[in-house]
Amino acid sequence: MIQDKFGIGDAMSLQVDKGFASDIHATGEVTLTLYGPDGEVKETRIANTVKAAGLAGAADQILASPTLPKPGWMEVGTGSPAATLLGAYIVGSRTAMNAPKTRAAGVVTMVTVFGAGVGTGAITEAGVFDVVTENTVNMWLSASFSVVNKAAGDSLTITWTLTFA
Repeated sequence: MIQDKFGIGDAMSLQVDKGFASDIHATGEVTLTLYGPDGEVKETRIANTVKAAGLAGAADQILASPTLPKPGWMEVGTGSPAATLLGAYIVGSRTAMNAPKTRAAGVVTMVTVFGAGVGTGAITEAGVFDVVTENTVNMWLSASFSVVNKAAGDSLTITWTLTFA
């Protein structure tokens, strides 16, 4: 700093910041498509919530030896999802994802078909899980929506996309 006799000062500051800040957000969307026994689309719904377990699980997969399993099952229910489980799961509805998971850039897509007789009822919730055992954690994603009435002869396809941006 240079200061003259009148008390006026000049100062110069130079800062080079080589760091950067980046926020990674996980968002998702689930599409439920209900098909009648004739294969015709009866209705389609869209909803989603990314759960804490899903964020932790995704981050865990970066580790050399992940400690959490990857999601591989979906389940439907007739309640509202809690933090870690469905509110009222339908017995026998936890179903393995029956299409390979895919990734395009930061978007992961997971698909499960609940065939005739599986997950029958007034469905109002769905979840993605990393274990086959019904009504157990970890629930990576969940959705709550207005009723989808799945009759015994109907099939329901759930397509979940998890986007990291």
